[in-house]
Parts: sequence; structure tokens; C-alpha cells
Amino acid sequence: MNFPEAMEYQAQFGDTNDAPITARVCRALAVAIDDSTATGARVLGWTGHYIADAVPLRLVAPFHFLFREGRCAALDALFRGEATDDVAAIRSALADHDDEINRWLDGPPQTNEAARSATFMAALLELTDRFGHEFELLEIGSSAGLNLLIDRYRYNLGDVLVGPPDSAVVITPDWKGPPPPDVPVRIKSIRGVDIAPIDVRDAAAAEHLLAYIWVDQKERFARAEAAIALIRDDYPALEKGDAADFVEQRLREPQADNTTRVLMHSIVWQYLPAETQQRITAAMEAAGAAATTELPLAWIAFEADRELKQHTVRLRIWPGNVDAVIAIAHPHASWIVWSRLDD
Repeated sequence: MNFPEAMEYQAQFGDTNDAPITARVCRALAVAIDDSTATGARVLGWTGHYIADAVPLRLVAPFHFLFREGRCAALDALFRGEATDDVAAIRSALADHDDEINRWLDGPPQTNEAARSATFMAALLELTDRFGHEFELLEIGSSAGLNLLIDRYRYNLGDVLVGPPDSAVVITPDWKGPPPPDVPVRIKSIRGVDIAPIDVRDAAAAEHLLAYIWVDQKERFARAEAAIALIRDDYPALEKGDAADFVEQRLREPQADNTTRVLMHSIVWQYLPAETQQRITAAMEAAGAAATTELPLAWIAFEADRELKQHTVRLRIWPGNVDAVIAIAHPHASWIVWSRLDD
């Protein structure tokens, strides 16, 4: 897939997900980008996979950021959804902000979507139904830590209500399939790691995170801003580090009796080097081999399945070596199609 094809692929995703402005930006970028700018030369010479590396999302975000900052008038009409010369707007922004835009390509997009916690919570309901324990939660690729607030959100999961009723963040995905078990979830601890965490207590860092949200998606902005406010009230246990190091170190720590230890992550696996993936898998499977019903281990992965061309929720459980896809879901978890573990 070449660069224009990748941008059209992302544009079509925007078309089908109520993001027409973002689709316009993607199509304008496909035409406007050439090797006359540092950004263009870098993008056109990309040696990885445009979609797996999320290059379209890396590229759209800085233009959205400039619009939100009010620092590029040429982008105003485009990002407001008004009639304009889209390609000319993108080229004008590149001419004035090439170096800044180029820097956004350095790392993967920080699409830290709080609603993805719904997939984790539904899986925790399944695990509670099975073991009845408290949870020790470990998240890799935590970004700004929005999913580390999993116990501070209110959920409606197929009419199963979970979490504090007075939460400022209410997550209600369009639910299809059987509901998860209606059982009380008890979370003892939550810790996360990211190679480049975003500290949203800093206003500039928060703006960086919000730039990755598509301009069309007002509900996501409201949810992210409410989650950021919760983080500023009580910062989660989020550290900077390597995902494999974190998993290996946490698995070596003593596990309290009648506690289910859970590794969880969402839309991060594709960005990890193969060696890191292999180390995490090996560490989890080795720890799983020693798991017992008093000291169980689980792994919740909400990730893109390139073969199915869908995002799936995969749940692995030890002891018993259960390995099942228990849901497919929208990448932002706006809808979830659930399958009970016993189905």
C-alpha cells in the first residue's frame, strides 16, 4: 500500500465513522504531500507499513493541533467543515510549520480513548464470575493513563451497570450480544507503563493528547476532558519505561492470595517491536504455567486483527490456558459485540 492509498483507506474509515472533516483532511494530505518538505520526504520514504504504523493518524494530528491552537488561519475553514481549497490549506500549513509537523511523526499516535475501558471492564466481569477475586491490574501502553481510571468510570454494558453512579465519565457503548455477568468487581491496585507517557496535568501536554481525537467527534472530546479532570484530581500509578521490562518485573513480584493478576492493553501491540512482543508473551506464558485458582493470571488484549480486519478483545486465562476472542469492537469502543466465555 502506497501513501495515497493509505490516506484513502483512512479517509474511508472516517466516512463510515461520522468523521467527514477528518476524511477531507486525509484526502487533502494524499494530494498535498510531496518531497519538497521535510515532512513530505519523510512520509514518502517511509520504510514501514503505513497503516500498521498509523502514519495517517500521526500526520492528521499536528494539523488539528495547529487549528486548535489558532496558529494557522489557512486551516480554519477546513477544520470547521466549511468550503475551501483543502489541498492549498494543507500546503500552506506545511510551508509555515514543516519542522513542527515533522516531529509528530517521531512516535505512534497517542489515541488514549477512555471508552476502551469498557472492554476491559466487561472482561473483568467475566473473570470475577469465574474466580471471585480482587484484581491487580497492569496496563502497558498507558499513554496519558486514561484507562488506568477504569474504576472511576460508570459503565452501562448491555444494561449491566458498573462503577460509581456519580462519575463524571459515563461510558455506554452500543452493546450487542449477551450481557456480561452482573457481579461486583473489586480492584485492589492499578499500575501502568508507557515508553513516553503524557502528563496531562500540564495543559500543553493535554492539548497534545486532544489533537489525536478527530475534530468531528465531540463526544470523545467531552469524555477525554472529563477523564483528564479526574487525573488532575488524583494522578494514577503511571511510570515511564519499557513494556517488556515492566511485565517481567511485575510478574516476579509476590501475588497476594485470592487476587487475580491481569495484564491489559488496547491498540498498542502493533507498535511494539517483535522482540518486546516475544518477551511479554514468554513472560506471561511462563507465569501462567505456575498459576493456580487461588493465584490466577489473565491477559486482556483489545487490538487490531489484521487477518479479520476487525478489532477484537482476546482473553487468555491461567490456569486452564483459556484463549478466546470474546468480542469484536469499534476501535474507540463506541460499539461492542460480546460473546460470553461459555458461549
